Amino acid sequence: MKALLQRVNHAKVTVDHKTVGEIGRGILILLGIDRADDAGKIKPLADKILNLRIFAGAGGEFDQAVLDIKGEILVVSQFTLCGSCAKGRRPDFMSAADPIVANDLYKKFVAELKASGLTVATGEFQKMMKVELENDGPATFIIEK
Repeated sequence: MKALLQRVNHAKVTVDHKTVGEIGRGILILLGIDRADDAGKIKPLADKILNLRIFAGAGGEFDQAVLDIKGEILVVSQFTLCGSCAKGRRPDFMSAADPIVANDLYKKFVAELKASGLTVATGEFQKMMKVELENDGPATFIIEK
C-alpha cells in the first residue's frame, strides 16, 4: 500500500459536480493498493498515519499527530500511485490490485481510520473525481507498507 499524505487546511472531493467528501484541517490521503497488499497491512498503515507527527505544536513544527489535534481525514483511492513509469512513455498499472480486492481493502482501511473517532470522509471508489485542497506548508509525505 502506498499512501500519499498531504497536510491540509481544508480539502474536498467531487464526483459529477457533487461534493461527496469534505474536511477541515487535517490530512488528505491518496491511497494506492497493489497486488501484493492484503488486510494485514491495514492496521499498521492506519496507526502510522494517525500517530505521525506532522502538525505544529508547542514542541515545534512537527510535534503533533492528527489524533492530537483532533483533525479530519479525507481518503481518496488512487490506483495510479501503483503505476510504473520505468519503461516507455505510458505508465504501466500491472501492479495495481484487482478492483474488487482493492475496494474491499479500501473500505477496511477507511473503517480502521474511523475507529479512531476522528471525522473521516471519502471519495468514491473507481469514479473520476476532482480533488480540491489547500496544502498547509506544503507538507507532503509518502508512506509505503
